[in-house]
Amino acid sequence: MADRLDRYRAKRDFEETPEPAGEIGSEEALRFVVQEHSARAMHWDLRLEHGGTLVSWAIPKGIPVDPKKNGLAVQTEDHPLEYLDFHGEIPAGNYGAGTMKIFDRGTYEMHKWRDKEVMVTFHGERVRGKYVLFKTGGKNWMIHRMDPPEDPTRAPLPEWVDPMLARQGELPGDEGWAYEIKWDGIRAVAYVEGGRIRLMSRRKSNITAGYPELAPLGRAVGAHEVILDGEIVSFENGLPSFQRLQGRMNLTSEAQIRRMATREPVVYMIFDLLFLDGHSLLDQTYEDRRRLLAKLELTDTAWQTPAYHVGNGAGLLAATKAQGLEGVVAKRLNCPYVPGRRSPGWLKVKNVRSTEVVVGGWTYGDGGRSGRIGALAIGFYEDGELYHAGRVGSGFNDAELKRVQALLEPLARETNPFTAGPKPEKVTMFVEPRLVASVVYGDMTRDGTLRHPVYKGLRDDIAPEDVGRPD
Repeated sequence: MADRLDRYRAKRDFEETPEPAGEIGSEEALRFVVQEHSARAMHWDLRLEHGGTLVSWAIPKGIPVDPKKNGLAVQTEDHPLEYLDFHGEIPAGNYGAGTMKIFDRGTYEMHKWRDKEVMVTFHGERVRGKYVLFKTGGKNWMIHRMDPPEDPTRAPLPEWVDPMLARQGELPGDEGWAYEIKWDGIRAVAYVEGGRIRLMSRRKSNITAGYPELAPLGRAVGAHEVILDGEIVSFENGLPSFQRLQGRMNLTSEAQIRRMATREPVVYMIFDLLFLDGHSLLDQTYEDRRRLLAKLELTDTAWQTPAYHVGNGAGLLAATKAQGLEGVVAKRLNCPYVPGRRSPGWLKVKNVRSTEVVVGGWTYGDGGRSGRIGALAIGFYEDGELYHAGRVGSGFNDAELKRVQALLEPLARETNPFTAGPKPEKVTMFVEPRLVASVVYGDMTRDGTLRHPVYKGLRDDIAPEDVGRPD
């Protein structure tokens, strides 16, 4: 019997790790524990009391609650009974290094225990019901819930939810409205399941690999299944910098991505919760969604849940202007989440006017820009036509001029893509309208031309056909 803990003890230095060395116990009761283990890979450890030790499996995505979804379970070494109560930090350099938390514990009924099949019924606070573990080969097992789900209304995590969009507007007043800071970054919806995160852009592109510093957010969410809405922001001197973010948006090399994640890390600013543990929150009010989001306590170095302010929109707008921020977003407290639509329940109020534009061509510069881009010919879509809205030539540095020109030259075309609005200059080099840029500007003339536009950067999270006339 004593040999059953030999593998466990051989992997550990008990002078360094706080884990128990353990002795073989007597089996007076059948107990279990599920531990949330944030180690090299996030997983959950299921341990069943049997024969004086805890027979153990590592379960990457947690105990399945839906009988339609089986979970992988990898058998590990037996653990001592003292592990029923163990939680804490296993120091770096030790086997299983990381944080161990007790997710649930209780008793279980044994229905079947064979070398390749274990059938039990759990009686815990969070883990309840009849389950079977069956061996599939080597150390690999599967775990399957045999009972119907405790919550028959529980739904699987959706693959996609269209982000809700805000309209441009003025401060609507304080009664029934809340205000958030408007962040100058890129929109990202986070799908978190089994301690793992999937980040999706507005264009349904999976951008997870580009921001490895956000991966631990999955561990912070833990066993919850959630969809989070937010903005990926790069800060420079304490202020959001879209130009700095440009350096992260266009990387493809894994080595470059890892290096830049350390040198210029981003922060995920979380402002909404769309799905929680099998239930859509889209029909709930903004105020209720924010209350549930706050309970998740998602605040760390690489992600934050910024506060929202009920009323006093003018005060917050003035504060953002003083700090050099873009503005605020007003959100009606009783507003549901309306996927894919610009709702009057969300209003963006800016200190400076900014918009996205489609690049349809460019002109050569002179002087220091001789032979390079002097200005971009820009526009927006209206009634299915690309409307020419003028040129933008300021806001570039040398590196960005070179990068943008390299992107535009392969898109060259002979014909003018602008089919509405003022005519572009005769010397314009036309391109396929595939690139989208962000600009700030003074105002718009009667003929739809942007006055005094300044280039901020290219966006790959917005499709050209989604760029309409500035509000």
